[in-house]
Amino acid sequence: MKFSISRSRRALAAVALGSALALTTTACGDDGSGSGGDKGAEGSGTGKIVFWDNNGGVRTDVWKEIIADFEKANPDIDVEYVGIASTEYQSKVDTAIQGGGLPDVGGVGAAMLAGFSAQNALEPLDERLGRSALKGMLNADMVASMKAAGGGDGTLYSIPTSANNGVLYYRTDLFRKAGLDEPATWEKFYEAAEKLTDAEKNAFGYTIRGGAGSIAQAFDAMYGQSGITSFWNGDTTTVNDPKNVAALEKYAALFKKVTPAADLNNDFTKMVAQWDSGTIGMLNHNLGSYQDHVKALGAEKFRGIPQPVGAAGKRVQVSNPVDGLGLFKSSKNKDAAWKFIEFALSHAENSKFNESAGQVPANTQAAQDTWVGKAEPTKLAAAALTDGSTTIVQLPYYLPDWNTISKADNEPNFQKVLLGTMSAKDFLDGLAEQLNEAQAEWNEQKG
Repeated sequence: MKFSISRSRRALAAVALGSALALTTTACGDDGSGSGGDKGAEGSGTGKIVFWDNNGGVRTDVWKEIIADFEKANPDIDVEYVGIASTEYQSKVDTAIQGGGLPDVGGVGAAMLAGFSAQNALEPLDERLGRSALKGMLNADMVASMKAAGGGDGTLYSIPTSANNGVLYYRTDLFRKAGLDEPATWEKFYEAAEKLTDAEKNAFGYTIRGGAGSIAQAFDAMYGQSGITSFWNGDTTTVNDPKNVAALEKYAALFKKVTPAADLNNDFTKMVAQWDSGTIGMLNHNLGSYQDHVKALGAEKFRGIPQPVGAAGKRVQVSNPVDGLGLFKSSKNKDAAWKFIEFALSHAENSKFNESAGQVPANTQAAQDTWVGKAEPTKLAAAALTDGSTTIVQLPYYLPDWNTISKADNEPNFQKVLLGTMSAKDFLDGLAEQLNEAQAEWNEQKG
């Protein structure tokens, strides 16, 4: 099965096209809507800026609170909020990079960072952070993750706001009724998934993610069971290692056996809503949905724990992308836009955002606030990342092709695996071929 790609070369072509568009805009007179390659301007530090939220709907309310706080503290700056669904965000930004109309500030997580920076769309932020009150106040690991994801030259293109660790949520009431132990190991996870399923009563042990965002969750299950601790062996990916193939076969076999059939097309919003409203035993998601579960079920009916440990007693999971805020290079009011980023990352505002999202704050003072200890999944996730119990397999967010490979190219193929029309081995071999080619091209450009 042949999966030939040449996306990195296309990314370079996109950079050239973006530069050409920028020159055209300059020649015709600037209308304030820049594209990739446009140098923008510092501006007066006052007036209007536009902010694109990369998780619109889910985070709209808390961002509007932060914007209201900012405008009260900065009455000479107005912020226009535009909420964009996470599944649509990358394509909307890519379109604006080429055709104009980028915002001043936008959500830029690690997973999409390399693609945007490769198109020359983002402002380097190292110097701004170096002279900011935020200097030394942000989680060093999150900053390092953003630098690593930016394309390989160590430049900081996005200021981290939060880390969103993977969590296994389970229904404590259903587990008690069935006499099951906490699913802290993969063996207990599979045991519970089977025992809690009674399809005739619409009761299922697990909900699997088959729609948008399915690949990262599948990777978590693969590496968590196989115990493989690196995404690369030299410049060859480990995704199709026989241990990972066996792990994916076992995980995918859960579909329709202990999961609802609707899971085939479920993205995170549908999957979370389904779990919150039904009698499904377990859900893999991240810290971001914790408050949704509290509202729907009450804190006494579920727990959120770190991913299960493997047979050797070690927990292995893939990296969840750090989220952040980027300043688009085409902004004509960079000074005001940077003020907004600084304000959003201040102690009080970053704490407010992450308490609402249930995520680990990037601001180190916010990470010490009392709510972090009271939100059990956040507390446990933070501990798992620092107590030596967990090994993180770093995903190659630095590859400009990463988002395309892990989403558009392979989510439909993962659905075929669930349906049994493609083998786990063929799926992972094809994915590995794409990743190895992307890594080779990246090495060639870097060298």
